[in-house]
Amino acid sequence: MAGKHRGGWDFTAAAETPVGAGRPNPRRTRVRVRRSDRGGTDGTPPNTAHPTSAAPTSAAPTSAHPDGAHPISARPNNTYADGAHPNNLRPTTTRPTTTRPTSARARSGDGLRTVARSLGELMLTCGAVLLLFVVYEVWVSNLFADHKQAQVRHRLVTAWQHGRDPLKGQDRLNLPIGKQVVLPTGQGFANLYIPAFGKDFARTIVQGTSDGDLEAGPGHYVTSQLPGQLGNFAVAGHRVGKGEPFLNLDRLRPGDTVVVQTASNWYVYAVLGSRPAYLAASKIADHDKRDAAVAAALAMPDRQGVRGREIVNPSAVNVIDPVPNHPLATATRALLTLTTCHPKYSADQRMIVHAQLVRAVPHTGGFLPKELPGGTL
Repeated sequence: MAGKHRGGWDFTAAAETPVGAGRPNPRRTRVRVRRSDRGGTDGTPPNTAHPTSAAPTSAAPTSAHPDGAHPISARPNNTYADGAHPNNLRPTTTRPTTTRPTSARARSGDGLRTVARSLGELMLTCGAVLLLFVVYEVWVSNLFADHKQAQVRHRLVTAWQHGRDPLKGQDRLNLPIGKQVVLPTGQGFANLYIPAFGKDFARTIVQGTSDGDLEAGPGHYVTSQLPGQLGNFAVAGHRVGKGEPFLNLDRLRPGDTVVVQTASNWYVYAVLGSRPAYLAASKIADHDKRDAAVAAALAMPDRQGVRGREIVNPSAVNVIDPVPNHPLATATRALLTLTTCHPKYSADQRMIVHAQLVRAVPHTGGFLPKELPGGTL
């Protein structure tokens, strides 16, 4: 038996545990070891040399297990004096995973972050929509309005070339008040020139002041008089977007001219206000003081109490009366009133400019009035 028991191990075919190991502890976990540590198929014992015993040098009988592997059970209590596992027999353990419960504060923080992220996305979306709206109002709407204005102008010029006057022969200087010409809304009947806006500024005036009418060009208030008539020829126009014909209405000064062309006449109007006061104000060096003095010159009323420029509420409809702001007064002269939104990019108020007819010039071939660039009449 001495040959079968070496270093405390039993190498017989029936032996599965070291000598003196007793019954294996079922609570211990079996571990698999490297093949080189189990022992070979020729019965070579595993490499488990104890510090106090020498390694076996002779071959052992062939193992009864077909794969040549010794199942390793729990370590015998009397095999390792120091109670330490060899490195190649150290059992593998798995640390259990624990889930930490979510606190109320953590859930509240997650909710706040979700709300903040949603609000941020909403603000970005609203900003993008507003930007697109501004782009449409300022630039895209101008493209559509310019196209409509070109069509209206082409139809008017064509009608004039064929001898047709949309005013149906009623285009006469000093036409009595109350004798109005009925025009379909949206139809062009006269051209507007304002040299202070540039030598190329020219717009065809259409009948009506609805949104659709004003998209095609400056619109005539249908209850006001026609060009050259005694009373008040009133015209509205957009200031920003949709053609913006009156974008620079605030640049008009006392004495600046506005020319209206019909099929048979040129009507020249001059902006009201104190011309001498304006000339004196224009010499002021300080920019703010100069602007204030110019505004004061425009606001000076004439003999009938009509000012050159005024800022009013949208409900102030008396500005287009035959005598502006004096509904009971009798008209004795031909006036022109231009209205637009104020300030720019807002419709809170209205800017009103009044002008008085100073002369009328009949059409003579292709000649222009002297108030226009290149004019000689």
